[in-house]
Amino acid sequence: MPTVTILPSAFSKPLSLDCALGVKAGFPSPAESYEVEPLDFNHDMIEHPDTTFYARANGDSMIGAGIDSGDLLVVDRSLEAQNGDIVVVFYNQEFTMKYYDDSHLQDGYIELKPANPKYPVFKITNDQTNFRIWGVVVYTIKRRYNRGIRKSRF
Repeated sequence: MPTVTILPSAFSKPLSLDCALGVKAGFPSPAESYEVEPLDFNHDMIEHPDTTFYARANGDSMIGAGIDSGDLLVVDRSLEAQNGDIVVVFYNQEFTMKYYDDSHLQDGYIELKPANPKYPVFKITNDQTNFRIWGVVVYTIKRRYNRGIRKSRF
């Protein structure tokens, strides 16, 4: 089973939500005023709309990076992968996601490393034709409420 499912993307319609500024993890002061500014995910998360797509993570190979099965990924194809980036690759006829490690480039290969020790590291040599970097993961969107879909109070 592939560890990444590519999703269709449509960035034409802006989704504008109100965003509270400065949300603190501690106890807020009751006297503090609440500032709100509009938030548009298309504008704030997508720098290159023509080369950006969404994908959904499948499996547990990247749990050590905080990416769980079902998380939504924002992937930018215009970025060149750099050492330590999380990349979506097409390898052996399926999409997968791993850490990109080019520290062995002078030896003629790169490594794709999972963030879960129960999965193998892939060693990719210069002559492999069954491999292509599809893009760099720039954002992950994680669902925190896991007790099913909650109906809105409004």
